[in-house]
Amino acid sequence: MINNKQKRVKRLFDFFLSLFLLIIFLPIILVLVLVASIDTKMFGLFLQNRVGEEGKLFKIMKIRTMKNQSTSKLGQFLRNSKLDELPQLINIFFGQMSFVGPRPDLEGFADKLEGGDRIILTVKPGLTSPASIKYKDEETILAQQEDSERYNKEVIWIDKVRMNKEYINNWSFLRDINCLIKSVI
Repeated sequence: MINNKQKRVKRLFDFFLSLFLLIIFLPIILVLVLVASIDTKMFGLFLQNRVGEEGKLFKIMKIRTMKNQSTSKLGQFLRNSKLDELPQLINIFFGQMSFVGPRPDLEGFADKLEGGDRIILTVKPGLTSPASIKYKDEETILAQQEDSERYNKEVIWIDKVRMNKEYINNWSFLRDINCLIKSVI
């Protein structure tokens, strides 16, 4: 399990890397917010409650990709390229998220964990994780299922919980770096 000293190292890394990346990507984020505002005819920055460390809710930031309940062509490009997640650098900078950790879930999933599975709530949620790398095509996988909601709850969610517990129980800085490299590649 990640101890307090390791959490401080992780936080320092997150803070300085997010600061550096925000300096580089803030102009791109602002352009994407503007373009998404024009595309969706709504403010281009999307905020949504997610479950964070210790089960506390926070507002995750993303570029808006949907209009009228469907994903726009631009939105699909932003999702496929993961550019819609660039604003999460701000969440990382302010300490609501980490670069690597279990992905932040909507209410009704991680906040409902019981027993040993609640270890997932002891760390900040991440921009990426071993589970998110494995399930990078989750939307496609779910679209191929007869009952996608059931498959998500009975197969994918259970596997993600297992992988997230393994990540936390075997955390190391080098594993985080490796996960970041795999995510970028």
